[in-house]
Amino acid sequence: MFLRLVADSFTRRPRRKLLTGAALALGMAVATAALSVSLDVGDRLAREFRSLGANLVVTPAADSLPLEIGGVDYRPANSGAYLPVADLPKIKAIYWHNNIIAFAPTLETVITVGNPASVAKTSSYIPTHTVQFLGTWVQHAIRTADGSEFVTGIAKTNPWWKVTGRWFDGDERECVVGRKLADELGVTVGSYLMLFTSSKGSEISSNGLTVVGVVDTGGSEDNEIIGPIFIAQQLSGKPGEYRKLYVSALSKPEDSFAKRDPKSMSADEFERWSCSPYVSSIAYSIAQALPGTEVRVIRRVADGEGNILRHVGALLWLVTFAALLAAALAVGASSAASVMERRSEIALMKALGAGRWSVGLLLAAEQLLLAVAGGGIGYALGIILARVVGERIFGVAPAPSMLVLAIIVALAAGVTLLGSAIPLRRAARFQPAPILRGE
Repeated sequence: MFLRLVADSFTRRPRRKLLTGAALALGMAVATAALSVSLDVGDRLAREFRSLGANLVVTPAADSLPLEIGGVDYRPANSGAYLPVADLPKIKAIYWHNNIIAFAPTLETVITVGNPASVAKTSSYIPTHTVQFLGTWVQHAIRTADGSEFVTGIAKTNPWWKVTGRWFDGDERECVVGRKLADELGVTVGSYLMLFTSSKGSEISSNGLTVVGVVDTGGSEDNEIIGPIFIAQQLSGKPGEYRKLYVSALSKPEDSFAKRDPKSMSADEFERWSCSPYVSSIAYSIAQALPGTEVRVIRRVADGEGNILRHVGALLWLVTFAALLAAALAVGASSAASVMERRSEIALMKALGAGRWSVGLLLAAEQLLLAVAGGGIGYALGIILARVVGERIFGVAPAPSMLVLAIIVALAAGVTLLGSAIPLRRAARFQPAPILRGE
């Protein structure tokens, strides 16, 4: 009988039910689109932000106190201790190894270069320019603890660097030259450079490098020669070592809890902090994996990412709240009108013995059925809207999620009950006698 009464209500008042369902569907469509983009936008924006460069830098803990001004480390590049390259695969064994997008070790040394010449030229070279040589990885493959191969290097940590020509091969005696230095030396792709140590001032055998590209970074590297790290190790007499390590890691925006000193946290707080992908907790994990290191957050990058992510997230949640509020108001108005139309029906049910809870349950069941239908239709429309928004703004549409579907149906039910609460309460309090008398 209960189900028959619900079905009869829908067949006798289809227009009112359609209006309520349409209001719910539109509200849930906007909520679906906002939630789908919101759940996807964090990771997608974080990956996009990795094009801004590394957000962590690893240096030897034995170094002197750092001199950092405005987020820039002014500590001398060639002073202090060095770290073993052989330890770097340990980074991909930490708890947050999947969040490590790339890393690149660097080693700088002062050299002098001879007059550039073509590869075919074999005349003598005279040291003429004292420059910095930066050794690093470009596309270097390492073997991780689980046996898989991970390709990393400066091309991934600094993807905005523009190379005319190509990057050097990490196993060959090749290099790229910074744009400003290339103009100063008259170097072009195909030129040949002979390297001299600044301390001896005499030619070292087998230290000729072929220039395979000219790099434009917009930074100090425009005045440097960049080549394989093994060459920098040979020139500086530091085999198998590096000076700094730049790490690019996916992270979530830091809040006040994330910025607390881990030493002041309780055991439960420390566990929650270390199990959250804050950039500071990732830095802590790396420091634990690489003994004798100091891992610092590049705050200009991390804070900028966090602010943007928080603002975008707040905007999407505001849109979701506005859509839900509009749906609740529409459902409330429709429910109030429906209750007023059915006053005589409700009074007759009460006169025949139906209690307040029975009447309220019947009306609530009708509204919940509308909520499920409207939520399902709204989810389908919202996925289409999310695809359009995702492709237009982020280039990739968010994938449909059963989690979002469950959330939307639950939200539709909650919004419906919230919007109908006052009309249903009034209906439950109707007195049958005055209504049936036409008063």
